[in-house]
Amino acid sequence: MEIAKFYTKAFFEDFNKLNMRMPDVIEPATNCIPEFIHMIEVLLEKGYAYKAGENIYFDTSKLDNYYVFGSQAEEELLVGAREDVTEDENKRNKNDFVLWFTKSKFEDQALKWDSPWGTGYPGWHIECSCISMKHLGERLDIHCGGVDNMFPHHTNEIAQAESYLGHKWCNYWMHVHHLNDRNGKMSKSKGGILTVSTLEEKGYDPMAYRLFCLQSHYRKPLEFSFEQLDNVANQYEKLHRKTLEIVKSAENAPVDEAAYGTYRRQFADAVENDLNTASALTVLYDVLKADVNAATKKALIEEFDKVLSLSLAAESEKTAVSGDFKDYVEKMIELRKEAKKARNFEEADRIRNELAEKGVVLKDTREGTFWEMA
Repeated sequence: MEIAKFYTKAFFEDFNKLNMRMPDVIEPATNCIPEFIHMIEVLLEKGYAYKAGENIYFDTSKLDNYYVFGSQAEEELLVGAREDVTEDENKRNKNDFVLWFTKSKFEDQALKWDSPWGTGYPGWHIECSCISMKHLGERLDIHCGGVDNMFPHHTNEIAQAESYLGHKWCNYWMHVHHLNDRNGKMSKSKGGILTVSTLEEKGYDPMAYRLFCLQSHYRKPLEFSFEQLDNVANQYEKLHRKTLEIVKSAENAPVDEAAYGTYRRQFADAVENDLNTASALTVLYDVLKADVNAATKKALIEEFDKVLSLSLAAESEKTAVSGDFKDYVEKMIELRKEAKKARNFEEADRIRNELAEKGVVLKDTREGTFWEMA
């Protein structure tokens, strides 16, 4: 439990840095053992589950359509299959899955609970269905998850949930594609993972990473590189500064209601088109260039940012410093650039150190040198 609490805390710290909206309910699976047991009992009574080798399994042969996500061949659906999983000899059918373990290869499992079938723990799939039903009822509108959850996890969730309920459970399934690097999917098993905290330690604003994600569509794989993130960080810096300039110049001028309505509709159309955030960002940039007054631009940006959540109008430590200090920093950056060009690296280092003493952190990229307050 200490390990679980450590990673839960770390996850939500990164979650908050990305301006994510906190769920109304956060339910650990360990709180729902009675719900798991009840669902399994009902599935056994209905004949959808069986006991074998001291475990309880779901019988997929009882279903008319197990492969619910289309007519793909089985091998095409094995997106999320684990390579290290060995075949379970207790299964009646290859695709059957465990609802409750009392015997498994993880005999030293730390968390176990009493059940009608012996002391053990629930299978992965049963947890998600029961937590959802506990708090959201018997019908879901939208269920999200990574594309690697499509099969077998979401397939098995549907199998057990609809067999238990006796009716359709969820109307829409949204599968998000992976963040990849040039070698493929980032994963712990491959030794390559990226966290928001890691990016922050390298000097990146989490909002730059959020913008990086919003520029792609959720149903397309997104390839990450620090070179690309540098470019987006530059874009975000310019976008943020431009927004602050607009906010400061808006004063009390009236909003052009006709223009406001036109651009707001364009933004809504983009978001309503399968969450096309890339097109929504295009509308934002169109507003920045539009021939409308600052008050109208300010109102639109604030409205758009309710969805984008990029903190566009928020003053950061960097943007809150005085104009004179900004001018000083920019001048020193230019002098350092000239020193480096003349190969006077001692002077370049002296300037960096002088700025560091004043709390200014420099970041050199292909697009130029950027700075922020430490």
